[in-house]
Amino acid sequence: MTRRILSLWLPLWRTDLWHRRHPDTCTSSGLVLHYHDGRRLTVLAADATAQARGVRPGMSLAHARALAPDLHATDGTPDADRLALTRLTEWFLWLSPIVAPDGEDGVWVDTAGCAHLHGGEAPMMAEIRRRIQSLGYTCRLALADTPGAASALARFARVPCTIISPGTQRQALAALPVQALRLAPPETDALLRLGFRTVGALYDTPRAPLARRLGGTVLARLDQVLGLLPEPVQPIRPIEAIRERRSFVEPIATAGALATVIAVLVRAICETLEGRGEGARLVDLLCERVDGTVQAIRIGTASPVADPVHLSRLLDERIPIIEPGFGIEAMTLVVTRAEVRGAAVPTGELVGQDDVPQGRSTISCLLDRLQNRLGPGRVSILEPAASHLPEFSQTRCPASGEKGTISADLACSWPRPVRLLNPPEPVDVTIAGPEEPPTSFRWRDVHSVIRAADGPERLHEEWWRSADPYGVVRDYWIVEDNAGERYWIFCRAPLAEVPPAPPDWFLHGLF
Repeated sequence: MTRRILSLWLPLWRTDLWHRRHPDTCTSSGLVLHYHDGRRLTVLAADATAQARGVRPGMSLAHARALAPDLHATDGTPDADRLALTRLTEWFLWLSPIVAPDGEDGVWVDTAGCAHLHGGEAPMMAEIRRRIQSLGYTCRLALADTPGAASALARFARVPCTIISPGTQRQALAALPVQALRLAPPETDALLRLGFRTVGALYDTPRAPLARRLGGTVLARLDQVLGLLPEPVQPIRPIEAIRERRSFVEPIATAGALATVIAVLVRAICETLEGRGEGARLVDLLCERVDGTVQAIRIGTASPVADPVHLSRLLDERIPIIEPGFGIEAMTLVVTRAEVRGAAVPTGELVGQDDVPQGRSTISCLLDRLQNRLGPGRVSILEPAASHLPEFSQTRCPASGEKGTISADLACSWPRPVRLLNPPEPVDVTIAGPEEPPTSFRWRDVHSVIRAADGPERLHEEWWRSADPYGVVRDYWIVEDNAGERYWIFCRAPLAEVPPAPPDWFLHGLF
């Protein structure tokens, strides 16, 4: 699986956060947050208006007031801002199991295996941008193969949203300034004094003299952004999350060994869940490889689960996508989201009784497996709706594993076909006389003789949906032809029309 790292940079993070905390305060002349560095009051952050007037973070507050005397200046809260960034990083767990802060104003997200769930990388980036902006933050995004390349492009690319193809970071980074390498100020100043202005200028420079002159940090950062030197992203975990970790004396790489460790980890977290009266809804398995990288697989459940057999099966089905490389030296299982378990529900008949976790229905188990294979949001179920008409009696909704209910006055004892035609298709029907069942019909140029009929079942069309069907009824018949095929046909006509017009006949379903 190709590694893909998303970098989210929040250039106005502190001031955007201040505006969220104080939405009613007027700062039309510009906002500056400051702190005391031991010698003087220094600008910690400035919003877009203040920066347009020449104010920059790091300058003295006196200098900032000289440039813009009417600035709105207030104390910064670095500790609270760092806590807020941690919470925002945890918020990104909806997207991927591997998320981490990128400095003091950014977030890294390992999106390997996530893009297809959102229709591709471009739609995924657009959705992230929309969500972040809806929270009130200014953001820039970049997607690349390495954390360093993604961070550099998010901060220094010309466009606010950048996606580079796998393996093309060398060309994409060549024109960026050397500041994009995330070096300390003395090292950046030294590169500029030597005449290096862009990252590409370092590509063909002899490495030994550069290392002797500037040390190994510059070359290490260059190799990290190009993918020549690994740069692990250490995922952040919510403090309250249930987790279990196992490290190994020797790295493991076989499917059997992975399944054995998964069973041990699942058993441990299920004991904790049972003690809390909770069930897992979102579980992440983090595999720490010997090369320092972390590979994650994620499973979700339709309802809270604390059964080790069911969770182990869901995780075992994901083992084929794990790429152990030279071996996995540790594995961590984290319950990212848990909920209180509800009452037990009766089991169904989709799988064997022994395969059903206690308190879980077979439909819930099936939905869990389907959603983990196809992706969240790709599986839906039909829930009953308040309507007598067949085409409106069910509605599509996301799969939750819980069966809906319908009121007694809308329940019907008549059988319903397994397949409905949408819309109903017109048929030519022959009848012996008024109020008599049909004797034959023609559908799609095929003539069928009816040997048995049951009905009619009368349904009134719903005038509140539209004024057109007011007073119109449908008389449904279940008919069987000489070949043994069963159909659901109905005649549609106004109830009180005088003189009565010939009804229209339609085929609505197949048994």
